[in-house]
Amino acid sequence: MSWLASVSTRLTQQKAVASAPVRAVASVAATSVFTPSKTTFSRAFASAAMSRDPSSLSNYGAWRTRHTTATFDIDFEAKRMKGSVILELVSQTDKQSNEVILDSKFVDVSSVKVDASESKWEFKDEVHALGKPLHISVPGGAAKGDVINVKIDVETTEKCTALQWLTPAQTSNKKHPYMFSQCQAINARSIFPCQDTPDVKATFTFNLTSTLPVVASGVPVGNHDATPGKLKLYKFEQEVPIPAYLFAVASGDIVTAPIGPRSKVAAGPLEIEECKWEFERDMEKFMEIAEKLVFPYKWGEYNVLVLPPSFPYGGMENPVYTFCTPTVVSGDRQNVDVIAHELSHSWSGNLVSNASWEHFWLNEGWTMYLERRIIAALHGEPEFDFSCILGWKGLEDSVSQYGKDHEYTKLIINHKGVDPEDVYSQVAYEKGFHFLYYLDRVVGRENFDKFIPHYFNTWSGKSLDSFEFRDTFMDFFNGLGDEDLKKKVAEIDWNDRLYSPGLPPKPEFDTTLADQCFALADKWKNDSFEPSPKDIEEFTSSQKLVFLEKVQQDVPLSPERAQLLGKVYELLGSRNVELLSAYYLIALKSKDTTSYQGTAELLGKVGRMKYVRPLFRALNKVDRNLALETFAKNRDFYHPIAKGMVEKDLKI
Repeated sequence: MSWLASVSTRLTQQKAVASAPVRAVASVAATSVFTPSKTTFSRAFASAAMSRDPSSLSNYGAWRTRHTTATFDIDFEAKRMKGSVILELVSQTDKQSNEVILDSKFVDVSSVKVDASESKWEFKDEVHALGKPLHISVPGGAAKGDVINVKIDVETTEKCTALQWLTPAQTSNKKHPYMFSQCQAINARSIFPCQDTPDVKATFTFNLTSTLPVVASGVPVGNHDATPGKLKLYKFEQEVPIPAYLFAVASGDIVTAPIGPRSKVAAGPLEIEECKWEFERDMEKFMEIAEKLVFPYKWGEYNVLVLPPSFPYGGMENPVYTFCTPTVVSGDRQNVDVIAHELSHSWSGNLVSNASWEHFWLNEGWTMYLERRIIAALHGEPEFDFSCILGWKGLEDSVSQYGKDHEYTKLIINHKGVDPEDVYSQVAYEKGFHFLYYLDRVVGRENFDKFIPHYFNTWSGKSLDSFEFRDTFMDFFNGLGDEDLKKKVAEIDWNDRLYSPGLPPKPEFDTTLADQCFALADKWKNDSFEPSPKDIEEFTSSQKLVFLEKVQQDVPLSPERAQLLGKVYELLGSRNVELLSAYYLIALKSKDTTSYQGTAELLGKVGRMKYVRPLFRALNKVDRNLALETFAKNRDFYHPIAKGMVEKDLKI
């Protein structure tokens, strides 16, 4: 069977609506950044025939991981994690299973044992961004339901895409090194061979040895008091099954402080007090509201680790310990919505997961929806729409960047032969949110609120695709016995919503909080307007951001007017990177040469891709040499994921 037919068959089996799979495959065939030969697909993806995740080369249809024990030494001098993993695997097929295939990428393996006996193993050919599958022989085979333990002695390499190692000079107090992981989407395989797919969930045991304090995505076990410089074993248990991408570890000069009755913040000694102040007012409120929307939190503790500035994301929803950007700590509590988002992932993404990255919107669309419900409950309903307005701008930018007809602007994106990192954008977040918000309006808020706990209870501990979500939604509302509701849900065009590229229909937002921002932005269209600090003194940080983004959308200011905007509104001195970044985008669009160096300096202090990528693209348009020099100067500061994405943005 040809690879095109194979993709079509797999999608058809996933209960896609009629004709949609063919349309999706045809589109990706035309736009994919990587088009392997038929031979490559027949060899490399043979194991995927029994699975539904094209980003995994493992044969997880034949075997499924039930528990993983990860035992590693964190070696700061060598910049390596060295040790072993034991995968407890359960056979899934009626036929004899005589081979385990695992995802791996850039790892050194020295030994493999199956049930304590040496086993034959080999790496097969590398497949684009997916790595080299590790094939392990199972002597004698296994029948369905049989359990084996595969122990792999492994060491990370300098090419590891999941780990960043910081020198003491790259940390705030300049005293100790630091390391942290970022495994989403398919980077866990660069730490240890595994079934690196969100469609497989397992419990975890962490045994991590380091000379510095350690946190991980499990509940701490035993005494974790540390003496910097002295080797210590840190143990963690994760008893709720999680996919491999939620494996997380960090080690450095880390201290903690309470921010709620079941939460603490971890950060460097110099930052801990300001981090505590930033989060302690809202943390437990966020948790209580989320629990009312869904059901009680299932992970024990909810903690936040504030990482060094090179962390590439706003936050990463690692269970027990959300990894968070320091840009959230702005001294005004104006950016803590990031925590509401990552907390929401405790239900959406972590407890109920997308089955593959093709259905990433299920993780992020639901999380955006829950985040906005939390913020509205805390600050009032107008904040819901105001956040939607902010998000819509991000969605417009993503669609504009790709093009309105591009495959990557669909909710379901075919990932065959595609690096999930290349697909990452606001589309899954905001277009996914708008699909759920549309469903909310179709059935009514009261009815949708009944569906929320049903959905998360139904799929708790499992993974699903878009079609299983559709069936769950339809079954729930058809089962209520309300004929009017039945008629409404029957009219939902799932094919259009899941497969149409570009922007979805735009809802009518309540613009109460945004109108003031738009009105001020309109005044800046007139060069005779004389600004005053009083213009924005009543604005929240988010309102300032909406104002700046509207100015950026409009006709460019003159360089002199751009300088005036930054000076009068004191944007250049702001600790709030959201505002500073938005200002620099205006100044760069205005070709204000006095802003170029300031932009370059900010790019040397912040590694969050939300700011780094747009700023590099904008700087590249007006001064490519400076953009290239800035990247070369700071390339070792950026996380490997961010570094790779900026290289693509700059076409290096």
